[in-house]
Amino acid sequence: MEPIHNAAVYIVDDDKGVRDALAWLLRSRRLPSESFDSGEAFDARVSQGFEVRTPSCVLLDVRMNGLSGLAMFEKLIAYGLLPTLPVIFLTGHADVPTAVDSVKRGAFDFFEKPFSDNALVDRIEQALARSAAALVLQSQATGLRAQLDSLTERERAVMERVVEGLPNKLVADQLDISVRTVEVHRARVFEKMGVKSAVELANLLRSL
Repeated sequence: MEPIHNAAVYIVDDDKGVRDALAWLLRSRRLPSESFDSGEAFDARVSQGFEVRTPSCVLLDVRMNGLSGLAMFEKLIAYGLLPTLPVIFLTGHADVPTAVDSVKRGAFDFFEKPFSDNALVDRIEQALARSAAALVLQSQATGLRAQLDSLTERERAVMERVVEGLPNKLVADQLDISVRTVEVHRARVFEKMGVKSAVELANLLRSL
Protein backbone atom coordinates (compact mmCIF):
# COMPACT_ATOMS: atom_id res chain seq x y z
CA MET A 1 0.00 0.00 0.00
CA GLU A 2 1.22 3.49 -0.87
CA PRO A 3 2.12 5.61 2.17
CA ILE A 4 -0.51 8.10 3.29
CA HIS A 5 0.92 11.60 3.46
CA ASN A 6 -0.09 14.24 6.03
CA ALA A 7 -1.92 11.61 8.07
CA ALA A 8 -3.17 11.97 11.63
CA VAL A 9 -3.65 9.09 14.05
CA TYR A 10 -5.38 9.89 17.35
CA ILE A 11 -4.58 7.61 20.28
CA VAL A 12 -7.18 7.62 23.06
CA ASP A 13 -6.24 5.41 26.02
CA ASP A 14 -6.01 6.05 29.76
CA ASP A 15 -2.97 3.78 30.07
CA LYS A 16 0.19 5.86 29.60
CA GLY A 17 2.25 2.79 28.76
CA VAL A 18 -0.11 1.89 25.93
CA ARG A 19 -0.17 5.45 24.62
CA ASP A 20 3.63 5.71 24.62
CA ALA A 21 4.07 2.30 22.98
CA LEU A 22 1.58 3.12 20.23
CA ALA A 23 3.12 6.54 19.61
CA TRP A 24 6.57 4.92 19.29
CA LEU A 25 5.21 2.26 16.93
CA LEU A 26 3.61 4.87 14.71
CA ARG A 27 6.76 7.02 14.67
CA SER A 28 8.73 3.98 13.55
CA ARG A 29 6.37 3.76 10.55
CA ARG A 30 6.52 7.52 9.91
CA LEU A 31 2.91 8.02 10.98
CA PRO A 32 2.33 11.09 13.14
CA SER A 33 0.06 10.71 16.16
CA GLU A 34 -1.61 12.73 18.89
CA SER A 35 -2.38 11.13 22.25
CA PHE A 36 -5.22 11.70 24.72
CA ASP A 37 -5.39 10.24 28.23
CA SER A 38 -9.19 10.13 28.44
CA GLY A 39 -12.35 10.16 26.41
CA GLU A 40 -13.14 13.58 27.86
CA ALA A 41 -9.83 15.00 26.58
CA PHE A 42 -10.47 13.69 23.08
CA ASP A 43 -14.07 14.87 23.17
CA ALA A 44 -12.86 18.37 24.02
CA ARG A 45 -10.66 18.19 20.91
CA VAL A 46 -13.37 17.14 18.46
CA SER A 47 -16.56 18.66 19.85
CA GLN A 48 -15.86 22.30 18.96
CA GLY A 49 -15.87 22.78 15.20
CA PHE A 50 -13.38 19.99 14.52
CA GLU A 51 -12.96 19.11 10.84
CA VAL A 52 -11.10 16.19 9.33
CA ARG A 53 -8.87 17.80 6.70
CA THR A 54 -6.27 15.07 6.18
CA PRO A 55 -6.52 11.24 6.22
CA SER A 56 -7.11 10.36 9.87
CA CYS A 57 -8.18 7.57 12.19
CA VAL A 58 -8.68 6.93 15.91
CA LEU A 59 -7.25 4.19 18.11
CA LEU A 60 -9.86 4.08 20.85
CA ASP A 61 -9.67 2.02 24.04
CA VAL A 62 -13.03 0.43 24.82
CA ARG A 63 -12.72 0.49 28.61
CA MET A 64 -11.60 3.78 30.17
CA ASN A 65 -12.44 5.60 33.39
CA GLY A 66 -14.98 8.35 32.86
CA LEU A 67 -16.11 8.62 29.25
CA SER A 68 -15.69 5.11 27.82
CA GLY A 69 -14.54 4.33 24.34
CA LEU A 70 -18.03 3.19 23.41
CA ALA A 71 -19.55 6.45 24.64
CA MET A 72 -16.91 8.39 22.70
CA PHE A 73 -17.74 6.33 19.61
CA GLU A 74 -21.39 7.35 19.93
CA LYS A 75 -20.30 10.99 20.13
CA LEU A 76 -18.22 10.66 16.97
CA ILE A 77 -21.29 9.29 15.19
CA ALA A 78 -23.38 12.20 16.49
CA TYR A 79 -20.74 14.71 15.35
CA GLY A 80 -20.89 13.24 11.84
CA LEU A 81 -17.17 12.47 11.86
CA LEU A 82 -17.23 8.71 11.37
CA PRO A 83 -17.00 8.46 7.57
CA THR A 84 -13.82 10.53 7.45
CA LEU A 85 -12.49 9.46 10.87
CA PRO A 86 -12.45 5.62 11.04
CA VAL A 87 -12.31 4.11 14.52
CA ILE A 88 -10.19 1.12 15.50
CA PHE A 89 -11.10 -0.17 18.96
CA LEU A 90 -8.46 -1.54 21.33
CA THR A 91 -10.07 -4.06 23.63
CA GLY A 92 -9.50 -6.66 26.31
CA HIS A 93 -10.84 -10.19 25.93
CA ALA A 94 -13.97 -9.48 27.96
CA ASP A 95 -14.92 -6.61 25.64
CA VAL A 96 -14.63 -8.50 22.34
CA PRO A 97 -18.40 -9.06 21.86
CA THR A 98 -18.99 -5.36 22.48
CA ALA A 99 -16.27 -4.43 20.01
CA VAL A 100 -17.74 -6.74 17.39
CA ASP A 101 -21.11 -5.05 17.83
CA SER A 102 -19.44 -1.66 17.36
CA VAL A 103 -17.93 -2.82 14.07
CA LYS A 104 -21.44 -3.68 12.91
CA ARG A 105 -22.42 -0.09 13.80
CA GLY A 106 -19.66 1.45 11.74
CA ALA A 107 -16.35 1.05 13.56
CA PHE A 108 -13.52 0.16 11.18
CA ASP A 109 -12.08 -2.72 13.21
CA PHE A 110 -11.03 -3.85 16.69
CA PHE A 111 -7.84 -5.34 18.12
CA GLU A 112 -7.67 -7.47 21.23
CA LYS A 113 -4.79 -6.70 23.58
CA PRO A 114 -2.03 -7.77 23.28
CA PHE A 115 -2.04 -7.27 19.52
CA SER A 116 0.42 -7.76 16.68
CA ASP A 117 2.18 -4.49 15.89
CA ASN A 118 2.45 -5.28 12.19
CA ALA A 119 -1.20 -6.29 11.89
CA LEU A 120 -2.32 -3.15 13.71
CA VAL A 121 -0.23 -0.82 11.55
CA ASP A 122 -1.53 -2.53 8.42
CA ARG A 123 -5.10 -1.83 9.51
CA ILE A 124 -4.25 1.73 10.50
CA GLU A 125 -2.90 2.33 6.99
CA GLN A 126 -6.08 0.83 5.53
CA ALA A 127 -8.18 3.04 7.80
CA LEU A 128 -6.23 6.08 6.61
CA ALA A 129 -6.87 5.05 3.00
CA ARG A 130 -10.58 4.75 3.84
CA SER A 131 -10.46 8.23 5.37
CA ALA A 132 -8.72 9.64 2.27
CA ALA A 133 -11.43 8.18 0.02
CA ALA A 134 -14.17 9.57 2.26
CA LEU A 135 -12.56 13.02 2.15
CA VAL A 136 -12.58 12.94 -1.66
CA LEU A 137 -16.28 12.02 -1.69
CA GLN A 138 -17.00 14.73 0.87
CA SER A 139 -15.22 17.32 -1.26
CA GLN A 140 -17.12 16.22 -4.36
CA ALA A 141 -20.43 16.44 -2.49
CA THR A 142 -19.57 19.94 -1.25
CA GLY A 143 -18.76 21.03 -4.79
CA LEU A 144 -21.98 19.51 -6.12
CA ARG A 145 -24.05 21.33 -3.49
CA ALA A 146 -22.36 24.59 -4.49
CA GLN A 147 -23.31 23.92 -8.13
CA LEU A 148 -26.92 23.26 -7.11
CA ASP A 149 -26.98 26.45 -5.06
CA SER A 150 -25.92 28.40 -8.17
CA LEU A 151 -29.13 27.41 -9.99
CA THR A 152 -32.00 29.86 -10.12
CA GLU A 153 -35.43 28.77 -8.93
CA ARG A 154 -36.64 28.35 -12.51
CA GLU A 155 -33.50 26.45 -13.54
CA ARG A 156 -34.01 24.09 -10.62
CA ALA A 157 -37.65 23.54 -11.63
CA VAL A 158 -36.58 22.71 -15.18
CA MET A 159 -33.80 20.43 -13.90
CA GLU A 160 -36.19 18.44 -11.71
CA ARG A 161 -38.40 17.70 -14.70
CA VAL A 162 -35.52 16.99 -17.05
CA VAL A 163 -34.09 14.30 -14.75
CA GLU A 164 -37.56 12.75 -14.61
CA GLY A 165 -37.21 12.26 -18.38
CA LEU A 166 -39.93 14.72 -19.40
CA PRO A 167 -39.64 16.14 -22.94
CA ASN A 168 -39.17 19.90 -23.35
CA LYS A 169 -42.76 20.38 -24.56
CA LEU A 170 -44.22 18.80 -21.42
CA VAL A 171 -41.81 20.77 -19.18
CA ALA A 172 -42.94 23.96 -20.95
CA ASP A 173 -46.60 23.08 -20.42
CA GLN A 174 -46.11 22.32 -16.71
CA LEU A 175 -44.18 25.53 -16.04
CA ASP A 176 -46.30 27.66 -18.41
CA ILE A 177 -43.29 28.86 -20.38
CA SER A 178 -42.17 28.46 -23.99
CA VAL A 179 -40.24 25.48 -25.30
CA ARG A 180 -37.45 27.87 -26.28
CA THR A 181 -37.23 29.11 -22.67
CA VAL A 182 -37.02 25.51 -21.45
CA GLU A 183 -34.18 24.88 -23.89
CA VAL A 184 -32.29 27.93 -22.60
CA HIS A 185 -32.74 26.92 -18.94
CA ARG A 186 -31.83 23.33 -19.73
CA ALA A 187 -28.60 24.44 -21.41
CA ARG A 188 -27.73 26.65 -18.43
CA VAL A 189 -28.39 23.80 -15.99
CA PHE A 190 -26.13 21.47 -17.96
CA GLU A 191 -23.40 24.14 -18.08
CA LYS A 192 -23.57 24.94 -14.36
CA MET A 193 -23.68 21.28 -13.37
CA GLY A 194 -20.88 20.33 -15.78
CA VAL A 195 -22.84 17.65 -17.63
CA LYS A 196 -23.81 17.00 -21.25
CA SER A 197 -26.96 14.91 -20.91
CA ALA A 198 -29.99 14.33 -18.72
CA VAL A 199 -28.73 10.84 -17.88
CA GLU A 200 -25.38 12.23 -16.71
CA LEU A 201 -27.20 14.85 -14.64
CA ALA A 202 -29.43 12.23 -13.03
CA ASN A 203 -26.43 10.08 -12.14
CA LEU A 204 -24.67 13.10 -10.64
CA LEU A 205 -27.64 13.96 -8.44
CA ARG A 206 -28.01 10.31 -7.43
CA SER A 207 -24.40 10.32 -6.20
CA LEU A 208 -25.24 13.19 -3.82
